[in-house]
Amino acid sequence: MDSAASQALDAGDKLMIDQAVASTAGHPGALLGILETVQAANAHKFLPMEALRYIAEKTAIPPARIFSAASFYALFNLTPQGDNLICVCRGTACHTRGSRDLLQKLCLDLGVSGDELDETLKADKLALTTRDRRFTIRTVACFGQCALAPVVEVNHRILSHVTERGLQREVKGLLKGGSDAAH
Repeated sequence: MDSAASQALDAGDKLMIDQAVASTAGHPGALLGILETVQAANAHKFLPMEALRYIAEKTAIPPARIFSAASFYALFNLTPQGDNLICVCRGTACHTRGSRDLLQKLCLDLGVSGDELDETLKADKLALTTRDRRFTIRTVACFGQCALAPVVEVNHRILSHVTERGLQREVKGLLKGGSDAAH
């Protein structure tokens, strides 16, 4: 008899999880490797709850421990992510050089406004995906690139001394489908 988690996943997802579990069995950090594999295989780069439950069944690890690991580490996502990732540094050097204004302008440019924007700017840690799932906006406490502040990461590419205009060009390039927008 299949469990609810097993029934919610398609055969391909189950096979991929089964293979990830088998290839990491007995290795230190096996759970993190499984979670990383499952998230990487997901079209929206996140860990669906059904997948976490199925991993629990296959590994005999309590579901609470799996959810705890998935929610603790910043590299794991529990909600669908956008096609493009923009991460704004909120560290002291970046903050004093305008990263809050960059974040606010970015949110406005991508259609996040009103109460949602106010709450976003108050939050210590942010992960917000636009309704059309084209962009996920995140914040990080510090990239460790303080001499280059303000720093923004766009699709895993670090940009330094970012201005509002430069960030707008990056976003425009991504909207047009380009990956090498000017900065």
